[in-house]
Amino acid sequence: MKHLLAGLDRLDDFDDIIDVRTPLEYADDHIPGALNAPVFSNEERARVGTLYRQSPFEATRLGAALAARNIANHLDTTFADRPQSWRPLVYCWRGGKRSGSMTVMFNMIGWRARQLDGGYKTYRRATLEALDALPAGLRFVVLTGPTGSGKTRLLHALAQAGAQTLDLEALAAHRGSLLGALAGVPQPTQKGFDTRLAARLRALNADRPVFVEAESRKIGAVALPDSLLAALHRGACVAVTASREDRAQFLQQDYAQLFDDPAGFKSQLQRLVGLHSRDTVGGWLRLIDEGRRTELARELIDRHYDPAYARSSQAHFTRLAQALPLVFRPNDDDVVAQARALLDALD
Repeated sequence: MKHLLAGLDRLDDFDDIIDVRTPLEYADDHIPGALNAPVFSNEERARVGTLYRQSPFEATRLGAALAARNIANHLDTTFADRPQSWRPLVYCWRGGKRSGSMTVMFNMIGWRARQLDGGYKTYRRATLEALDALPAGLRFVVLTGPTGSGKTRLLHALAQAGAQTLDLEALAAHRGSLLGALAGVPQPTQKGFDTRLAARLRALNADRPVFVEAESRKIGAVALPDSLLAALHRGACVAVTASREDRAQFLQQDYAQLFDDPAGFKSQLQRLVGLHSRDTVGGWLRLIDEGRRTELARELIDRHYDPAYARSSQAHFTRLAQALPLVFRPNDDDVVAQARALLDALD
């Protein structure tokens, strides 16, 4: 099973991957594409665990009864339409009784079920090993530049132009700044982010450069692994700039959902008190009330984003002095053509 986890390509040998842990465990993190079919509910697992401290025998008997009922329910519903040739891979936390009980039942029916040795715990260890090892083997080209210069839009345009990209903000479901939360989209847990990132790193071709946006250690609530940060800091750099007016226009588009929720926008800006005076932040709140979006975008560029960028340590990027300069026009219709021109310049 170790070779299955090391390459992860053999997961495709199975028709479904079944995660039999509780919904809470599944929400924290799971193998990509896995279907949650809990052997215990959240409450049932807590109940069995509490009883186990008093009487392991009674807890085991209760667990068996609960598991039998829940597996029967899944057979009548979740798996009712699976054909005789179905081949699932089943896992729980450590490859123990929960996944074992469902695997035994599946095989008794006639399905070719397999239990993942070591369960999610082994998968998690393989994920961390991948995050530690894979970045060093990739050639990164890092898009640096101040907020509003359109680095994310350029990254997407590079992907459309055929380049290989790593979109860390998409994986983290966050734009990376204090105002970077995506409306109605929760961030993954740290474990969930690690799983997404490892899956993406495994899919990258080490023979081709990987374009990525410069990020700090944390993107919202999740952190990048040290190995990836080190690889980014060693990467070639493209210094992306845009005119002040282009940046102001771009920010109005990029933060459209914030402007459309004035109360929420003001609440987020109020968190900047401490970095800026109450008078300064109060002025920004008035601009929101008055609908003066362009002025607010310019104010944030001049008084928040650019000073913050100037204070940030760019010294980590060891090849920044040799960066290829790029004046990007993020609001124009030819962003893919601009991306192609960048690729030509880097050849």
